[in-house]
Amino acid sequence: MTVTRIERDPSYAGDAAAAGHIAELIAAGRAFDARGWMPATSGNLSARLADGRIAITASGVHKGALDADGILLLDPDGHAEAAGPRPSAETALHLTIYRRDPALHAVLHVHAPAATVLSRLHRDEVVLHDYELLKALAGIETHEAHITLPVFPNDQDIPRLAARLDAWLDTRGTTHGCLIAGHGLYAWGRSVAEARRHVEALEFLFDCELRQHRMQHP
Repeated sequence: MTVTRIERDPSYAGDAAAAGHIAELIAAGRAFDARGWMPATSGNLSARLADGRIAITASGVHKGALDADGILLLDPDGHAEAAGPRPSAETALHLTIYRRDPALHAVLHVHAPAATVLSRLHRDEVVLHDYELLKALAGIETHEAHITLPVFPNDQDIPRLAARLDAWLDTRGTTHGCLIAGHGLYAWGRSVAEARRHVEALEFLFDCELRQHRMQHP
């Protein structure tokens, strides 16, 4: 029913690709909410379309009830194509990631407990290694890989937070996501499906790290 509504909306006329991406974001939002990863109205999801536009969740939308009305279309600079709800307050982070790498077409942000707690235990970065599930991350072919995700202090100044991410990537190179302390995980990928796989894999690995931490610090 959601896709039918999108196809009837004049702004999507003849734009099956946009409708497909938006349907994927809706499915991801509902699935993440069902797992307790997007409680209340937290988190935000976006996809970059082939023409450069950004489909992104509106501010204050509950992802468990996400539908096409809760997703906006922005131009590549983040300006809404039509009047209506505001885009996510963290849009600048999505735009920073897209501007850095034209191959990336999805950014997903969740407030899952494992990422939120782990980001408070590690000040600067989380390093994952010797896990078989690392191979769920794009470009990783062995459990022996070491994956580093930066941890940034939470900041209500989103452009400043985006600048910190930009500076880290300039220095350290590409990665699959980042953590905001006491806030949650951002993960990205070449498609919504890949970014969703990255979220699921990383949240599993974060949970493993927390369980190990509890065993070592009873």
